[in-house]
Amino acid sequence: MEKRTLFAIVDVETTGGSVIDERITEIAIYRFDGHEVVDKLVSLVNPERKIQDFVVKLTGITDHMVQRAPKFQEIAKRVVEITEGCTFVAHNADFDYRVIRKEFKRLGYDFDRDTLCTVQLSKKLIPEMPSYSLGKLCKSLGIPVSNRHRADGDAFATVKLLELLLQKDTEKNIISESVTDFDFILKKEKIKNVIDSTPDSTGVFYIHQSNGRIMYIGKARNMRQRVRDILARKTKKAESILSKMASVSYDETGNFVMARLKFNQEIEKHNPRFNSDYIKIKTPTEFNHPDMILISEGRNVSEKSVIVIENGILKGYGYVDLEYQITHLEILNNLIMPLTDSMDNRYIVKSSILKNRIQKIIRL
Repeated sequence: MEKRTLFAIVDVETTGGSVIDERITEIAIYRFDGHEVVDKLVSLVNPERKIQDFVVKLTGITDHMVQRAPKFQEIAKRVVEITEGCTFVAHNADFDYRVIRKEFKRLGYDFDRDTLCTVQLSKKLIPEMPSYSLGKLCKSLGIPVSNRHRADGDAFATVKLLELLLQKDTEKNIISESVTDFDFILKKEKIKNVIDSTPDSTGVFYIHQSNGRIMYIGKARNMRQRVRDILARKTKKAESILSKMASVSYDETGNFVMARLKFNQEIEKHNPRFNSDYIKIKTPTEFNHPDMILISEGRNVSEKSVIVIENGILKGYGYVDLEYQITHLEILNNLIMPLTDSMDNRYIVKSSILKNRIQKIIRL
């Protein structure tokens, strides 16, 4: 007997709001063997939080409707059972799969399924359609949709769409090539979590292995964008970083001069394996005045960054909140961190002075 591929066609409606806070308000799952529906689950879900007004207008699902509905933990076992051994299918699968995985994660359970997106599959098998939104695509294909923007109606329309796509896949290979395996999903999820946890501010960031060891240090005016760029590269180095990466930490510096100085200090201290291509500047540099305090913007509006030059050498750098901390050198010396008087650091400081990147200079 021919073994049939099983699909779990899923649609969820949510409360709306931020990615972290959104919860499921309705779920529909059709277990489909490629020829017929063999099982289904349709249920409102009590999200245990308020549904956003714009979602109420879109779906018609109100807080009152879900008040007596089961909570997700009450139907979680059924969700696992009906999707067991199936490829998870949805129209824009990234969204539905992410939302359901987050619900299970709150329960301490890892929900792992291969996924198939009917948006991407439709673009391959039915190219040049005017729109690939579920409603417009189904209208173009003559697929009836009832209860649009309700989980049951949208899920069943996706069943009929998948049925059509299976027929169009005459070589029987496009669908198998379009299935995203769980390892790839985990990889995408890890990248997204790392990027989302990095701010879009100026500073120095550290990419850590699972044991906490720093394997790469970077600096940027926009740390989030810089991390995204590194992880998107198609190089052996980027792939190695990605395969070993567990987390990212960061230090905001307020301005890029401080980021460059801190980056140099951290490279010297940690010697990360993936910063082996770091090139030091070896240009001799002298300061025009032997004793100076260089002041620029800090990490917030009430703070200032300072660089102290004493007897013609770099003494330290740091941050202060009050004017008298700057004007009283004995206090300032207790607040700053030591700064290596290297040619590289000297060049950074001298060039920042020449390029007017220092807000204020106090000559002592």
